[in-house]
Amino acid sequence: MLGLGLGLVALLVGMVLKGAELSSLNNPAAFVIIIIGTCASVCMAFPMNDLKKLGKLFRIVFKQQKLMPREQVISLFMDWATVTRREGLLALEARVDEIEDPFLRTGMRMIIDGNDQEFVRDVLLEDIAATEERHRAGAQIFSQAGMYAPTLGVMGAVVGLIAALSQLNDIDHLAHAVAAAFVATLLGIFTGYVLWHPISNKLKRLSKQEIELKLMMVEGLLSIQSGVSTIAIQQKLAVFLTPTERNAMAEKEEGGARGE
Repeated sequence: MLGLGLGLVALLVGMVLKGAELSSLNNPAAFVIIIIGTCASVCMAFPMNDLKKLGKLFRIVFKQQKLMPREQVISLFMDWATVTRREGLLALEARVDEIEDPFLRTGMRMIIDGNDQEFVRDVLLEDIAATEERHRAGAQIFSQAGMYAPTLGVMGAVVGLIAALSQLNDIDHLAHAVAAAFVATLLGIFTGYVLWHPISNKLKRLSKQEIELKLMMVEGLLSIQSGVSTIAIQQKLAVFLTPTERNAMAEKEEGGARGE
């Protein structure tokens, strides 16, 4: 919402500074060509099953992503590693229902049920690949809309110029009609590069963060199944943290050790 607001402010203030009248944006024909034209192009380009997810995709873009903090994931796996080495893997069965993340809960049930490690890895990675493909398809809808909108803006300008040139006898009306013709181009570029392409990019970034977290969970689950030590699992999962996050986690542990 902040980015969208800044984009609108940049457009409107820029028009004022350039001496363009804001009333020129009151051009219903331009909005029809750009907005409805972009929707039509997207409907032609994607199956209805993908388009039905648009409402959910907009909610994802404008709401805070709810993912487990990576430091919390590491602490959780360290706790599980301690329990596993002391009481065995089956001791974690009582904790499965407490896991809120569906992916992590499924993986934990698989290793508790005694499935082969390669089988567990294959199933979880296939799940991740399917999730990544769904995310890619959603982001592509907005990416394609960002490609269509500026081109439709050019088409809108051509339509406006055709209407303008049909009235060459009225110079005053001609000048106004030419200015109005380029409003469609303005809207096409604005929606394409301030709205649709940025939304696509954000969906890709959110997808990347979710996929990285799931890969981290896979490594943690397989490490638990292998019976590695608490220190080893911490070192293995710490590679998914940024240097700043690693330092913060190390300082937190040192502070906890001093407190004890």
